[in-house]
Formats: sequence, C-alpha cells, structure tokens
Amino acid sequence: MAWSIPPMVRPDLIVVFVLSLVVFARAVYVPSSPQRTLALGLIVGLPLPFGAYARFLGIEPAQLAVLAPVFQVRSVEQLAWGGGAGLAFSWLMSVLLATGASRVIYGLRREAREARRLGQYTLEEKLGEGGMGVVYRARHAMLRRPTAVKLLPPDRAGEASLARFEREVQLTAGLTHPNTVTIFDYGRSSDGVFYYAMELLDGASLESVVAVAGVLPADRVTHVLYWVASALSEAHQVGLIHRDIKPANIILCRQGGVDDVPKVVDFGLVKDLDRGTDASLTQGDVIAGTPLYLSPEAITAPQTMDGRSDLYSLGAVGYFALTGTHVFGGKTTVEICASHIHEAPEPPSRRIGRGVPEDLESVLIDCLAKQPAQRPATADELCRRLEACASFGQWTREKASGWWREHGAATKARVRHGQSSSLTLTRRPADEDRRPSDVGVER
Repeated sequence: MAWSIPPMVRPDLIVVFVLSLVVFARAVYVPSSPQRTLALGLIVGLPLPFGAYARFLGIEPAQLAVLAPVFQVRSVEQLAWGGGAGLAFSWLMSVLLATGASRVIYGLRREAREARRLGQYTLEEKLGEGGMGVVYRARHAMLRRPTAVKLLPPDRAGEASLARFEREVQLTAGLTHPNTVTIFDYGRSSDGVFYYAMELLDGASLESVVAVAGVLPADRVTHVLYWVASALSEAHQVGLIHRDIKPANIILCRQGGVDDVPKVVDFGLVKDLDRGTDASLTQGDVIAGTPLYLSPEAITAPQTMDGRSDLYSLGAVGYFALTGTHVFGGKTTVEICASHIHEAPEPPSRRIGRGVPEDLESVLIDCLAKQPAQRPATADELCRRLEACASFGQWTREKASGWWREHGAATKARVRHGQSSSLTLTRRPADEDRRPSDVGVER
C-alpha cells in the first residue's frame, strides 16, 4: 500500500498534538475531577497506538529501507511496534499533564465553592451591603425556595458586633407578620462567620420606586403605610421597635401572585423594650438610625424611645412617598437633626403645591408631632386612622399590576445595577444614608 504522504511526516503525531490540546483545554475550562480527566484521556487515546501500528505495517519495502536506519529497526513488525509504543507514550504524557492541571483547577474551584457554603446554603450573587452585614442570593442544598443570606464579614466580627447581629436575627425570627421579612434559618460557619437565611424578595425598595417613577398617589401611599404599620404593630406588641424605618427598608414586592406587597426588612437596629438590653449591644446613648427619618426623641434621648418613634419615621416615609422630598433637609446631619427637634413640618399639600387628601395629610402631620404623646398611641391606632381615610382600599390589584408592567423593568434595572443613593442631606427624592438600598431583594 503506497503512502500519499512522505514517510518522514507523522500524521499520527499531529493527531496526538491536536487531541492533547483538546484534552488539556477541557481540563482547564470544564470543571472535572482528575480521575474523570484521566479516564476520559485514556479512553480517547486507546485507538491511537493501534492505528499507528496498523499504519506502519502497511509500508512498502522501499520505504522500510529509508526508515530502518532512522528508527534502528530491521523489519516492518519492529517498526510498527516501535511506532505504536512511541505514540502511546506521547499520549500518556499528555493525559498525565492534563490530569495534573485538572487536579489543581478542580481543587481550587472546590475550595471556592466551600468558601461560599454556609451550612446548607451556597452563596451565589452579592445583592447588597448594609450597616450590619452583606447579603447574597443563595441556594439551599435541597430546597428550591428563593433565599437571601445575610452574613457578618470577618472585618466586622468583633464580639459586640457578633452579639448584636445574632440578637437581630433571633428577634426578627420571632416575628410572623406577612409584611415582615421571613427568617428561615441562622447559624455560624466553621470559621465563625454568623449568617442567617431569609426570603428573597422579588421587588424593589420604596426608595427605588420613587426614584424611578416619581411620587406615589395617595391611595398607594395609604396602602404602603397601612401594611407597614400592621407589621410594626406585631413587633411593638412583643416589645420590639425597629428604629430604622425608611424607604430603603420597605420593599414593595410580588408575593403570592399579588404585586406591591410591602415588606419591612433590616431589623439591624431593633431594640427589645420589655426584657431590657445590654448597652454595649444597643448603644442606647448613641444616635442610631437614618438622620432624615429620626424622631426627635431618637436624637435627644434614645433611651426613651418606644413604638411611637417608629410611627414618626413612618410618617416621614409617607411624606417622602407623597411629595418626593424629605420632611427636613440640610447640609449637615446636625442641621437635619435640629430641624427634627425644633421645626414644624410643612404640610405636604403646601410642599408640592397641589391638593392632598386632608385625612391622609392629617395622619402624616400627627405622626410627625414633636411629642410622642401627640402622635397615634400605637401602630394599631395608626392602622385604624388609615382605614378611615377615603383613599384606603383604593389601590387595587389592577392598579398595582399596571404600575409594575409599566415601570417594573426600569425599577429592577436600577436595583440590578446597584444604583442607590448616599446621604447628600438635601431635599431630593433619592437621598439616603449609609448603605445601598434593596438589600435582600432579588435583582
């Protein structure tokens, strides 16, 4: 059988070279254990030495005379055996190199996966970072429910921070209201990082909603305030106050097929009223919260705060949602705090220069009273006053679904791109402080 290629050219070696590149590239780019890479390489290369053996058996005597001195053989059989063995050795070296690469890369990837695993949860995508932790989208090893995991990074893992963080989840986990974010699980990783798993919300913060589409109509404001007040009512009844009610901590999400379900999140500054707390954990002598939404007593006497402080903050949130501006602005935190203490709030209708339902405006102004005794006495009372407003119950499912069809894509795009505001201390709709918004929200 005549060769169509000069005898010194080795097509079989070219095949081995190309296949070696393929196997090595697979080991680098496709996650695979070294055992699997080795087995695959041996299976792929099994026909190669037999093909080389058969090829050399087919050479003619004249060609053997040329090749015999080069390979130091005397017969076609010796040449065939030598060619097959040489090819097998070359392929084996290539497979071993690919197996070594697979072992290193697969090991690094496994270590990376282990580093992202907390108990039964594997961290996937970072969603945001707050004052007391970082939030990731996570996947449970067995369950398929959407989950967000909040953890305390190592650089914040002081004893006081860990105790406060653990206390936050314990208190929040005891709340069962449907408008409070649900806690699934909590624990500590092998290296001491504290974490908890909560429901992953499909939506965006009230801050983002206003930033994207402008102020909310009165019926939607009433809807949001009512359900947030209802959630706070449960917390207050068991002796907890939130202390950081603000637009970024109110998520409007889709749940159970219903749009615009408000959820209260981030109880990181929560305070236990009934059982007392360690001052080192709650820092009662330190101003805690967001300056734009602080009650006067939160500034002047934090240790005296009760549930009515949350109602002041909720009134400020309603004011923001209705007018697109904050109750008080200023160039510094001190200036804003002074306004909360001394200045009377401007009525929303006067601020925006158009009519606002009087009953809703009255509720907001009462919530913003300087003295706690002049505000609604409880969150339940606030709910009853909101129920009495003409706008109550007017924000229907159809209206909510229509709004999200029109503005949902832009709102969620803002969340995905991590656009959040910082404390600029002016009366702009997107002002906020200290943390990215939409923490724990699906992006």
